[in-house]
Amino acid sequence: MTIRWTARRAARGAGAALVAVLAAGLVLTGCGAGAPPEPLPTPTATVQAPVRGDRHRPPKPDVPLVWPLTGVRTEKVADRPAVSVKIENSVEARPQRGLAEADIVWEEVVEGGITRFVATYHSTLPDVVEPVRSVRPMDAAIVAPLDGVLAFSGGQGPFIAAVQRYGTQTLSNDDGDPGFARDPGRPAPHNVLGDVATFAARADGGRTSPPPAQFRYARKPGQGTAPRAGSPAPAVDVRLSRAQRTVWTWDAHSRRYLRSEGGVPSVTAGGRRHSARNVVILSTEVFNTNFVDPAGAPVPEHRLAGSGGIGTLVSMGHSITVRWSKKDHRSPIVLRTRNGKEAQLDPGNTWIELVPAGTGTWTPR
Repeated sequence: MTIRWTARRAARGAGAALVAVLAAGLVLTGCGAGAPPEPLPTPTATVQAPVRGDRHRPPKPDVPLVWPLTGVRTEKVADRPAVSVKIENSVEARPQRGLAEADIVWEEVVEGGITRFVATYHSTLPDVVEPVRSVRPMDAAIVAPLDGVLAFSGGQGPFIAAVQRYGTQTLSNDDGDPGFARDPGRPAPHNVLGDVATFAARADGGRTSPPPAQFRYARKPGQGTAPRAGSPAPAVDVRLSRAQRTVWTWDAHSRRYLRSEGGVPSVTAGGRRHSARNVVILSTEVFNTNFVDPAGAPVPEHRLAGSGGIGTLVSMGHSITVRWSKKDHRSPIVLRTRNGKEAQLDPGNTWIELVPAGTGTWTPR
């Protein structure tokens, strides 16, 4: 009996306690009746979007592979140095062999007002070039930016030393270097042959890379500075001296300028016309050095390194005036238009005419 009573009392006590707690809760709720209950936060799900690593990366530019000395597209640029060769241009030397395959040809005035060439090869290496002749004082500044090889037959010691001093490897017929021979069908000294492929193979171990570009080139034909911003130029008459007059005539069919000299077409030994995609004409200061040739005539020099002046870029039937500059021996020629922008040549081979300031002239017509 005692046990039952105690259980009922305990149950009644627990019930009373529960009622008291509920009552207290009602009192507390009533105290905050004037404020709305705070809503429970709505659960949300966060989805992490995938992050693409290249989303903000700019697209790679489509830069075509080109030959450095012509700007012409190619699938592969050969790992070999540029090879320059001194080539004669007297009447007895014509027609020459191998000039048409050169990437760049420089025409320079030498003793007596005649001209000689510095022909530079990289994209094509002909087996035969002729006639190979001697070094002149401006050749060091012409070939130094290429960091390549210069092949020649003869030359005064200081001129050869200057070529070497500014980083060009020399190959000389007089020294018995390989790649030279004599043409039995021509009289000496106009009969020295050169094998450009052999010259390239003789480059020393530090000259296995392609040469740096010497000019800027447009990506496509017809997009160079002259056709885009220049004036029509069906022909350009270049008078380098009393003994040398060169005329370049635009040929729309081949889209090239055709070369004439002395009033007759300039042709290869095979009868093909010498031509150029670009003709660059530079007015240069010319001075007589302290040297003379075997006949006693003073040896002139075109001042190139550390110099500059007016010029004309001719391409795709148009010409435009430019300013040229050359910082030092190892720096290439830079061409700029009147607004200061660097001029672009059309892809293809280039002939450079060094016209003596004050005595030489050129006229686009």
